[in-house]
Amino acid sequence: MSFDDEPGHGGGDPGPADDRFSTLGGTRQTRTRLPEGTGDAYGSARRPPRNTRSLVMVVGVVVLLVAAIAFANRGGDSGSTSDAGNAKKPDAQSTAATGTKPVDGKQSGIASGFPQTEQGAQSAAVNYLVALGSDGMYNTGRRHEIVNTVYAPDVAAARLGDLDKVYSGKDFLSRIGLNPDGTAPAGQTFISRANPVGSKADRFDGTTASVSVWNSSLFGLAGEGSKNPVSESWFTNTFQLKWTGTDWKITDFTQKDGPAPVGRDQAAAPAKDMTDAVEQFGGFTYAR
Repeated sequence: MSFDDEPGHGGGDPGPADDRFSTLGGTRQTRTRLPEGTGDAYGSARRPPRNTRSLVMVVGVVVLLVAAIAFANRGGDSGSTSDAGNAKKPDAQSTAATGTKPVDGKQSGIASGFPQTEQGAQSAAVNYLVALGSDGMYNTGRRHEIVNTVYAPDVAAARLGDLDKVYSGKDFLSRIGLNPDGTAPAGQTFISRANPVGSKADRFDGTTASVSVWNSSLFGLAGEGSKNPVSESWFTNTFQLKWTGTDWKITDFTQKDGPAPVGRDQAAAPAKDMTDAVEQFGGFTYAR
């Protein structure tokens, strides 16, 4: 992977931050405990057990978000997103990086110009996942840029209507703690990031591909008074891609939970630290 020239981050992007909030690389051999905080939405150095009510609320938000994405990307009865009969069996190098550099091109700030290869399809799916999982999807103008960039031209127009209904819905935005215009309440920072861990090609025939991406997701509001503090979830997104003549584009995708690792007994970051991390640590351009 290479560093992304994402606006507002300047210079090269640093590596993963604390391993509680990033699963990109790192040895995961150190245990970090932050100083005790007072009056913070994230609590003291050791996170107290969640009561039943708060647990139900968090699960409800995650389920709502997944349902919204699934609804917005539903395009008729597409059936299963992977073809078990055509799935490749893993070999000794199946999880190794290819060493091929990411693409240099960008469209609307999103990596583009992927090669017409299996690796190119996987790289496209991973980068498109990051765009679709970003907070930009909650801004109408930016959402339109993302959708028109990552979806196939004959699919984007239909998807835009569905996505606008979902992401602009006042009830949906209220449930996740955002204002009616999709912005965060005063004094809080909205965080929505997808962090890819790995990808695999379930099917590839040169002009179409089915690619699954395993990823963690950070989602919530950081700041005093947040009723939806930033939490981590794990998903596997499966993308249906087609070659448009110049690049790989999405025709459909689905999402399912997990696989999720066992959570570590690690202190949750204070809201200010979480906000600073999201604002200071830029994203990447991913290559399989």
